[in-house]
Amino acid sequence: MTPDSPAQFRTALDAADYLADEATAVSVFLAARLEKPLLVEGPPGVGKTELAKALARLADRRLIRLQCYEGLDEARALYEWDYGKQLLTSTMLRDVVAEVLGGAHSLPDAVARLAKQDSAFFSEHFLLPRPLLAALTSYQPTVLLIDELDRADEAFEAFLLELLSDFQVSVPELGTVTARHRPWVVLTSNATRQLADALRRRCLYLYLDYPTPAAELAIVQRKVPGLDAELAAEAVRFVHQLRRRALRKPPSISETLDWALALVVLNADRLDKQVLEQTLGVLLKDREDLRATRDG
Repeated sequence: MTPDSPAQFRTALDAADYLADEATAVSVFLAARLEKPLLVEGPPGVGKTELAKALARLADRRLIRLQCYEGLDEARALYEWDYGKQLLTSTMLRDVVAEVLGGAHSLPDAVARLAKQDSAFFSEHFLLPRPLLAALTSYQPTVLLIDELDRADEAFEAFLLELLSDFQVSVPELGTVTARHRPWVVLTSNATRQLADALRRRCLYLYLDYPTPAAELAIVQRKVPGLDAELAAEAVRFVHQLRRRALRKPPSISETLDWALALVVLNADRLDKQVLEQTLGVLLKDREDLRATRDG
């Protein structure tokens, strides 16, 4: 059952193990009520992908994820034809094929006769749905996560416009496929490039930044309950100090959590020089960042 207010959404997200602020709760509430895609932008590792996962958990919807990358095209995102299955079927039905072609008087005539049978071989029986088509044709309501859209090409953004506007896609061999259940669509971007205005107009927008120290401490205490409260607060303060520095890759929330778990595993009771030396590679993943932090 969908929550009836932003406050209920915030409570439901909390029950789904996602600590959301008021702006996030209002955004997801409006996206659900207005049946609009939600574009979530922000630095890597601030909880954009986790938000989509939490929405799927709280609404008991199937999560379908499309991970974007450079060169992603329609075939990989929407559907492919199972050419192996088509070939096997045509081989098994070779007698029928021979009968269809038996009266052909020329090669063009044979080709024309075969063309009339396209619907038999380009049907749902031979279709391999990829994430976008799977979200539209699913009998169970879904959350469609289009993750790290900024990694894909601008041409792929243009391809998405029909789906984001009308929750339908065009398959040349089958026609227009409309969603059985309108999916909740969450698009994420790390803002490595500017997304097109046409795509932005079709979405509601949410910017997720690094959390405040208090909010991040609450996340750490929720996710790593075995860490001493004083040490957890000290660790979060240190992470926020690092983010204020000119690092090439500032630590994300997920790296804060990994570091907190490492401190528990090592039975650390304070952040002294030895502990930092042992664990800094859990928190920072760039050689120059490590060197600058150790030298500083």
